[in-house]
Amino acid sequence: MMPNPKPPSPTTEGASNSINTAAGGNGPDEKPRLTEEEKKQNHIASEQKRRQAIREGFDRLTELVPGLEGQGRSEGIVLKRTVDFMRDQLEERRRLVQAIEERGGHVDDSVKKPLLQYAINTQNKLR
Repeated sequence: MMPNPKPPSPTTEGASNSINTAAGGNGPDEKPRLTEEEKKQNHIASEQKRRQAIREGFDRLTELVPGLEGQGRSEGIVLKRTVDFMRDQLEERRRLVQAIEERGGHVDDSVKKPLLQYAINTQNKLR
């Protein structure tokens, strides 16, 4: 009886595939390599998609933040007014929580947590 041949280890099997790929050989499941022009076009398409997503995000902000509707879109202005709006919303929430608790009501910690984080961030900026 002859000994069973040793099956290829994942390391040696992967190494031979790497060699074939590096040598330009394409196995049955391998995709052909992209040309430099295809890589460039893929990069351009990805960048255009990224920029479009950013534009759509700014458009959504102009729909949500009061005072930005129907205006030209300066990204700096949109960001500044969005931050101002969010600060106003957090301050209004803080006042409401305080009023509820002063009247003996209970406010869930999940509602108060963003207020605490905002207060900490504000204090850190003042230092």
